[in-house]
Order: sequence, then structure tokens, then C-alpha cells
Amino acid sequence: MNIDGVFSGGGIKGYALIGACEEIEKRGLKFVRVAGTSAGSIIAALIAAGYTSKEIYQLIDDINISDMLDARKTFLPLKITKWLLLYWRMGLYKGNAFEAWIKEVLAERGVRTFSDLPPNTLRIVVSDLSNGRMIILPDDLVKYGISPGSFPISKAIRMSCSIPYFFEPVKLRTKNGVNILVDGGVLSNFPMWLFDKENIKKVRPVLGIKLSSNELEHEKHKINNAIELFGALFETMKDAHDARYISRKHEKNIIFIPADGVVPIDFHLTNEKKKELIELGKKHARLFLNKWCY
Repeated sequence: MNIDGVFSGGGIKGYALIGACEEIEKRGLKFVRVAGTSAGSIIAALIAAGYTSKEIYQLIDDINISDMLDARKTFLPLKITKWLLLYWRMGLYKGNAFEAWIKEVLAERGVRTFSDLPPNTLRIVVSDLSNGRMIILPDDLVKYGISPGSFPISKAIRMSCSIPYFFEPVKLRTKNGVNILVDGGVLSNFPMWLFDKENIKKVRPVLGIKLSSNELEHEKHKINNAIELFGALFETMKDAHDARYISRKHEKNIIFIPADGVVPIDFHLTNEKKKELIELGKKHARLFLNKWCY
């Protein structure tokens, strides 16, 4: 059966999305349209390009994730450099290595720009800090004077994955100036609303995969220091918009995968922990699909 899919952000927790996709494939469900934010945009794009869950896992397993952390080179002492670059570049890592990797794996399936996919197949959420608004790619590119079909999907994913202060934001230059674009999760970490709207008949069932507990089971934030305060601030900020949208009606179409014990930017996970996340995704997808009434 054909369905539409929405994948949430969650950084390194995205391994659980792969596990969920494997279980979804086993049920004979096939994604026609997909949307995602941050880590979810990676999974969505690879699915749109024709990769299976096992192939996606192999792609990610074959790389050294630490190689994606491409800090800028400098002759200054490391500790000083780190904070200077964070101030001037607005991020610890460039993000170029990650963009090059996603560009390469998509190109292997003949996918480079949005025009290489059927219309409306893929949507990616990005936050435009310069204009204070959420943008949906490729749809909203016309607002910047850019042809949607010509835009590189790898660049869109790079934008959506630009975790503030971790990866440098992307500067989108247009005739009206420079726009600073960062992680889509700042404004919508789980864009279920793209395909599942009130009072609009759905073309096909919509299935969401969200890397968190549902609202009633959400673990209370523990805030005892500045780092925990920042973490709670970012979590609240990225979930607030979607929490207002997700009602009981929508929850019945969402696979919730609680991965609260994993830090989204912990890119040094052991192989055992990665496999645990994969199995966690499988488990919760299996439990959900056993009772899903679409």
C-alpha cells in the first residue's frame, strides 16, 4: 500500500528512524511523498532517491561520522580558535564534508536537484533567521528568486541539519542580500502538518515517525546548570510549534520512538548504541503497526 511519510529531527537519534523504516517496509508499505526536518530530512531524501532501509544503514555505517565534523584549520591555539570561530563563523564545524557526502550518495541514484524527483515527492523544513520565518523547500525558493527545480537537494539537507552553534549556518545569497539559514527544527521539528491537514481529505494515509515520547509521556527536563538550561531551551523551542498541532486525532498516525537517553549531537556513539537505536525504532514501529488502522 502507498503512504506518505514524515520524519522528525533528532540528530544522531536518527538511527532509530532507519529501524522504523525497516519494519514499515516489511509490512509492504511504500512511501510516495516524504517530508522531514534535520536528521529526518536525510532519511526522507534517501527514501525519495530509492534507497531501502538496509541500504541507508549500510551507507551511514560505512562512514566515520567523526569525519563529518570538519572544523576550520588555523594556526592559532586550539582553545582560543574554537571560541573565535564560534563567534565569527557561528558554528564549530563547517558542514561541508557532510554536504559533500549526501551529494555523492544521492548522485549515485541520479538525484541531484529537486527536478530529478517527481513533483511534491520531497519537502524539507529550514529556518530562515534573517527573515524570522520557516521555509519549506523546494516550495518557498521562489520567494528568494530561485527556481525550485534547480536547487541542490544536498544543500537543502545541509541547511535543515545546521544545528545552531554546532554547524555553521548556511548563507543563501540572493539579489536582496544574504539570508542566514539553520536547522529546521528551530521552528518545526516534525512537519506532520505538511501532509495531514484539518478539513482536507488526504490523498493516501500519512504516517509520521517522531523521535520522542508522546506529549503525555514526555520526560520532564532537569535543569541544574547553564548547559542543561540551553538543552531544555532548544528542546522546548523546537517542539512547541508541533506540540500545538499534534492532537489525539493525529497521534493515531504517529510512531513515537522515545530515545531520551541519547544526546542528539553525540556523534561518537559506539556500534552497540547505534544498533540499540535501530532496534528501538523497529520495536516501536512494530508495536504501532500491529494496531494501526489507516
